[in-house]
Amino acid sequence: MSEVAVSLQRVDPRRPLVLDIRELHRGAGSMRTLRRTVPAPADLRVEMVGVADGAPIDLDLRLESVVEGVFVSGSVSAELTGECGRCLGPLQRPLTVDVGELFAYPDSATEQTTDETEIRRIDGDRLDLEPALRDAVVLALPLTPLCRDECAGLCSGCGQRWDELPADHRHEILDPRWAVLAERVAGTALEPGTGPTVADTCTEGEIGPGTGTGTGAETGTG
Repeated sequence: MSEVAVSLQRVDPRRPLVLDIRELHRGAGSMRTLRRTVPAPADLRVEMVGVADGAPIDLDLRLESVVEGVFVSGSVSAELTGECGRCLGPLQRPLTVDVGELFAYPDSATEQTTDETEIRRIDGDRLDLEPALRDAVVLALPLTPLCRDECAGLCSGCGQRWDELPADHRHEILDPRWAVLAERVAGTALEPGTGPTVADTCTEGEIGPGTGTGTGAETGTG
């Protein structure tokens, strides 16, 4: 299949992001603005966040005819949906990104001296904006999206969202040294909250509850 056939097969004029540029006169100086809402193409996302398939995307663009082609600049706005990277709750946030892309005229010096992966091409009287829009949006998506900047995440003890828990929320953590002792003496482990917690035990060199200075010789255990 020839390169021309591949190009024509790729640019379908019925697709919403294929733009008709017949109103632009070839050569520098011609310009027109484009404001349009189009449905989002499929898979406009990364793992945890993206633009839903078919969701509205607002285009606010300027198409300028330059010597080597058509330069498209402006902004693209859409609504992001996904999962918060801290609390795992749903998120919905606006996104606006800038675009700036040169589309080369057929048989121009730029078209003849660059690879198609470097500079995009104009196909007859149309240009396909989708690849440029996809690059701009996907590169702007956060790898760790947040439902809001102040999201506190999840409690490591119970897995609940900190934003939904009372200010005095806490968990008692049984000191594992006491748990092992209880198993040996009573044959069962102490239940959380029934034995000394980390806060009740002493570290090396500190005075513990009812142990004098905390040394074996002075407590009569030696």
